[in-house]
Amino acid sequence: METQIGQHLIQPATRMNGLPTQFFAKLVAKANAQAAKGRDVINLGQGNPDQPTPPHIVAKLQEAAANPLYHKYPPFSGYPFLKEAVAKRYKEDYNVDVDPTTEVAILFGGKTGLVEISQCLLNPGDVCLVPDPGYPDYWSGVALAGAEMSFMPLTEQNSYLPDYEAISPELAARAKLMFMNYPNNPTGAVASAAFYEQTVQYAEKHGIVVASDFAYGAIGFDGHKPISFLQTPGAKEVGVEFYTLSKTYNMAGWRVGFAIGNAQIIKLINLIQDHYYCSLFGGIQEAAALALTGPQECVNELRAMYERRREALFTALDRIGWKAARPGGSFFCWLPVPEGFTSEAFADLLLQEADVVVAPGVGFGTHGEGFVRLGLLTSEERLQEAVERIGKLNLFH
Repeated sequence: METQIGQHLIQPATRMNGLPTQFFAKLVAKANAQAAKGRDVINLGQGNPDQPTPPHIVAKLQEAAANPLYHKYPPFSGYPFLKEAVAKRYKEDYNVDVDPTTEVAILFGGKTGLVEISQCLLNPGDVCLVPDPGYPDYWSGVALAGAEMSFMPLTEQNSYLPDYEAISPELAARAKLMFMNYPNNPTGAVASAAFYEQTVQYAEKHGIVVASDFAYGAIGFDGHKPISFLQTPGAKEVGVEFYTLSKTYNMAGWRVGFAIGNAQIIKLINLIQDHYYCSLFGGIQEAAALALTGPQECVNELRAMYERRREALFTALDRIGWKAARPGGSFFCWLPVPEGFTSEAFADLLLQEADVVVAPGVGFGTHGEGFVRLGLLTSEERLQEAVERIGKLNLFH
């Protein structure tokens, strides 16, 4: 009887029922179930960097952890030295001038900021323009704000860039926020300076805030360095960029990111975080500042490693007849599924018959159907082995 009463009393808030399903939790469960059978599973389905954090960053945290200053509450919006390090990195890498006191917000990882910005800017009934396929956590923030999403199809024919002309004037008038992400997860596409200029013009015309997710900003291939949205004239007037140390410095578990750009939006992000958090542990902030201002050879080596892995993977794909375009950036590859399969059915087949985990494209949106995403997050040898296993299924000709 007590259990029944308890269940009756606990009524989740409406917003909890409106949250999108965590598609990738199901993917992980399937992979774990296969591994529990003693199978040698090669997991290419997730986006978790496989390399350790560079030793000089770890050593700085170990040293800083002993500093009694960091055993107290940190400043609510983060230590000034970390914001200054962010500004220095953007100046050196992109020649973008940033005021560290007003144009930088420290985040508990990039994902946090990507969810918070919707809560800062959107009211129920407002529209947010979201890429399809795109990173599913954009959806989470919009749902928590009680706003509506309108999906912008990203197609191979348009180089996986949104077509602003396809958005109706009525929809553009209701839109208050737009997410974009280059280098792109899941497609690996990169954006041009001309596209960003078009984006700024579109945002200015319709009064839309741009949220640029630059999580893979350090990972560009074939000698091309990815462009920051903030390099575009007028970008800071219409938006902010989100960056994470997770991919650039293999610090995914450290949960350090930042938002950078429009001072008014940064102020709102800091305000909402004042109500959620009391900033990051100071030792982590000091180590993060060293990552940003210290030697960057580790970043160049990481980029080169992913490019070698990309080449190993696509050489193996060519051997089995699985044709796809090489990604221009990120550590993801976007591959078409064979005829007769949905993306989820194909992913299930690879798991059951080849012990290889890939992410079904439909998990990133309806326009992701027909593709699967593979991560370059294991050794060249394991990537080649995964493709050899898939080749034995004789699905490609």
